[in-house]
Amino acid sequence: MKKNTLLVTGGRDRETFDFVNPPLTRGSTVLHESVADMRERVRRRNAGDDGEPVAYGIYGTPTHQAFYEALTALEGGHRSWALPSGLAACTMAILAYVQQGDHVLVPDSVYWPTRRFCRDTLPRYGVSTTFYDPRAGAEIERHFTPTTRVLFLESPGSLTFEMQDVPLLASIARRRDAFSVIDNTWATPLYFQPLKVGVDVSVHAATKYIGGHSDLLMGTLTCNERAWPRMRETLHHYGLTTSPDDCYVALRGLRSMAARLAQHRATAEKLIAWLKQQPEVERVLYPADPDDPGHALWKRDMSGASGLFGVALKPGPSERAFHAFIDGMRLFGRGYSWGGFESLLIPMSPERTVVPLPYKGWLFRISAGLEDADDLIDDLGAGFARLRAQA
Repeated sequence: MKKNTLLVTGGRDRETFDFVNPPLTRGSTVLHESVADMRERVRRRNAGDDGEPVAYGIYGTPTHQAFYEALTALEGGHRSWALPSGLAACTMAILAYVQQGDHVLVPDSVYWPTRRFCRDTLPRYGVSTTFYDPRAGAEIERHFTPTTRVLFLESPGSLTFEMQDVPLLASIARRRDAFSVIDNTWATPLYFQPLKVGVDVSVHAATKYIGGHSDLLMGTLTCNERAWPRMRETLHHYGLTTSPDDCYVALRGLRSMAARLAQHRATAEKLIAWLKQQPEVERVLYPADPDDPGHALWKRDMSGASGLFGVALKPGPSERAFHAFIDGMRLFGRGYSWGGFESLLIPMSPERTVVPLPYKGWLFRISAGLEDADDLIDDLGAGFARLRAQA
């Protein structure tokens, strides 16, 4: 089936339930018919059987299974799991494959909380991290060591939007016997299926476009057959799961994701066209834009684009003027998330240790929501008027 159809039909059990939505099943304790039944369910779980029936609620309810089935079909993967946040998904995607003495590779453009985890927490486990140029291609090989176990990817980066050559990097990781993991939140499984080009684990902050309504905190992991056994063992040992209520909300969000993303992108493109005409704007950071350095990779690998992009201003405005530009916004909220129905605009201060940022002026990020694009442009126009007045 086409992806838009999978969004609508995935996880629906028409043979068991008459209602179009799978039921919300809450529960921790599972009752068994006999001791033999209890032992058989535990045996099946220990043998790697993740289907129904389960022995205990931590391994999922029918509501979890419905969401996992839909997500796995969209990703073209083997198994999926949900965690309490996007960051939890990123960290567990690394922890599942490392032990003391191991080494991981992480792009210099990575989501800052993931960077902080690798920089500050992994060393406590005896795991070292090398940050690399996100635009590295075949030269990434020189950063591999005999103990490199994870190559982490984020394409595009969530602040500065560098595209990575995902198929090439995944093939190098496989050849070096490392697991490749990608944060695929920007593209969503609708526009990019990294497992189909060789990546082992696809990570999403379902808080963003999958949930879509700014009322959910969740991360997801989808693995191929190679990566799932280690991931499954790690998740069960850490006891990580999510509530069936959250999985129900996430599955509901999937149903409308294609329509929402189409509007997000259409609005973003109108804003970008307007922003490019402003004399203070040095560059718009958006891989789907033909002027973006990563456009060729985006066009080759992805079938669409979301509504998140960055803006680099030319040097000149003072901090006071920049803050006045942002603080006076009426429609753009100031919030650290994205992917919801509301538009957001925040300043950016990316941390870099490998490749210096080429931009000397102020940076900000826009998440284009579902408001009318002309109203948002009016809000931005008033913001630039404040910026000029302060200057």
